[in-house]
Amino acid sequence: MSWVPRGTNELSSPWIQAGRLAFLALYAVTVLAALAWAFSNVRQIDPQNRAVVLHFGALDRIQNAGLLLAWPRPFEQVILLPAADRVIERRVENLLRTDAALQADRVASFATPISDALAGSGYLLTGDAGVVQLDVRVFYKVTEPYAFVLQGEHVLPALDRVVTRSAVALAAARDLDTILVARPELIGADNQAAERRERLRGDLVQGINQRLAELSATGQGLGIEVSRVDVQSSLPDPAVNAFNAVLTASQQADKAVANARTDAEKLTQTANEQADRTLQVAHAQASERLAKASADTATVLSLTTAQQQGTDPQMLMRIYRERIPKILGQAGSVTTVDPKDDSRLIIQGAAQ
Repeated sequence: MSWVPRGTNELSSPWIQAGRLAFLALYAVTVLAALAWAFSNVRQIDPQNRAVVLHFGALDRIQNAGLLLAWPRPFEQVILLPAADRVIERRVENLLRTDAALQADRVASFATPISDALAGSGYLLTGDAGVVQLDVRVFYKVTEPYAFVLQGEHVLPALDRVVTRSAVALAAARDLDTILVARPELIGADNQAAERRERLRGDLVQGINQRLAELSATGQGLGIEVSRVDVQSSLPDPAVNAFNAVLTASQQADKAVANARTDAEKLTQTANEQADRTLQVAHAQASERLAKASADTATVLSLTTAQQQGTDPQMLMRIYRERIPKILGQAGSVTTVDPKDDSRLIIQGAAQ
């Protein structure tokens, strides 16, 4: 029987070897975790981003594109932001009609009208008591990274409220036709209305940036600046139907007026033709009557002229002698009275 030292058996025990291996693995994992933690804020910043480094919660530095070396948490915190020249798009949902309102529009009728809370959803009131709907997309840049980081998740809701307020004020200060072409038959060639429609986007950008500047002046800035906006204006569906009906009625009225003017022109032409014809007939008849009258009075005129000139002193007696037998020949009986004898008289109306 051989003798083996006691310490040698304990060191070669499987349990001891397994514990040693577990310790070595845990040590390696700990070292790797420590290295990962130590280099957790060492990263590459892409060109479209920039990093804000907070040292114990305070702004320490701003890192643009490139390699960022920062202490791990909780010593330093790295927040990625868009680059200074990167433009971000944001659609303002507050100005759109809600799903509940759209659903109410589909099921609404004369018997079951829409409630006041849903009826005005997504609509803006214009300065001339019109109604318009605006679909606004905002394009902004991050100009103050620390203010943007400080506001955090409140930036986008605050931006929506600022854009909504600016859009409401802008619509209330304008007429409907200076926002979109709703009544072309009324404005005609109004260049001022067209210019104001062109300035709509610029005025909206100016109003939004002015309110953002007011927030920055009070220490509540969002750290952003709006570069441009896209505005798609439209009318509510009931208003579109009403405008279409009015436009149809106006076109029909214009057509009726044009037809009436055409008929009136035809009647005027017919009346003028009849008047010209009547005038020509009257002139012709007058000429005929004048010629007949001249022919009938030609003998009398010639006798009058001869009597006035005294060329034939016995003319009247001769004519009397020539004409009286013909006149007396047409009478049934003739009664003569001596003008110097008053024994017989002829009294008009007395019986013979």
